[in-house]
Amino acid sequence: MREQGVLQQGATFLRPDGSTFARVISREPAYLVPRPTLHELLYSGALEGKVRWSSAVSDHASLPEADLIVGADGINSRIRQAVSDRTASSRPLGTAAFRGVVPGTVDEVTETWGRGRLFGITPHDARTTNWFACVREDLLNERGGDLSEAELLTELFGDWHTGVAQVVNKAISTQIDRRALHDSAPLASMVRGRTVVIGDAAHAMAPNAGRGACEALIDAVQLADALRTAATIEDGLRAFDRSRRRAGQRTVRLSRFLNKMSTARHFGGVRQQMMNALTRFA
Repeated sequence: MREQGVLQQGATFLRPDGSTFARVISREPAYLVPRPTLHELLYSGALEGKVRWSSAVSDHASLPEADLIVGADGINSRIRQAVSDRTASSRPLGTAAFRGVVPGTVDEVTETWGRGRLFGITPHDARTTNWFACVREDLLNERGGDLSEAELLTELFGDWHTGVAQVVNKAISTQIDRRALHDSAPLASMVRGRTVVIGDAAHAMAPNAGRGACEALIDAVQLADALRTAATIEDGLRAFDRSRRRAGQRTVRLSRFLNKMSTARHFGGVRQQMMNALTRFA
């Protein structure tokens, strides 16, 4: 991961004119790794020959008998039914995300906040740049539905500072991923019997804190540790639930707060001051 990732030690938060209102300096360096690269690294070796691709699970009742079932199947998890009686678990955030990759490279992570919307840029690899945008759905509705994704980005961000405008000008509609954002309601437990849910299946969150994939990896490591040291699977799952459920739910709340604050349509100065204060403790 260190060889294929891009080392970063912070991020800069900007206004649409390019001026800075906050900076984050990480206590520990972080490596930005493209998700396909991460999947390949996790799959190679240990999982090759053991993963059955395209073998969908209709619901938890259709699973085979097993000593342990781990549901890591995302915000629309089918396995969650086995640990929770909730019929609906996802909650709309009132925002939409746009994501993509464009040619060219950048050296740092930036996030630019405007009224009702933000635009983020991060290094991706030696040839390309990753970008993302988050926009309030009421703002999108005001723009009408006859624009392509690329035209909509230009309408929303084309007159922002040079760093954003250059990325927007390279974006191609067919290569833009757009989706409404949701997070998940808190579970009373991540465990029932010998079934456990982790990652987004347990605590899906807004992307604004950049913690979704990170929390899933932490879940996996702590689940393995808890099972390795416990006398029984049930004991290990209970220990895991105690260590991770509330921690994951705190990150959901933080991400939801950042989603609302970063895309607010009013009180721009106040929210920038709040972000500047928060980053001092990052």
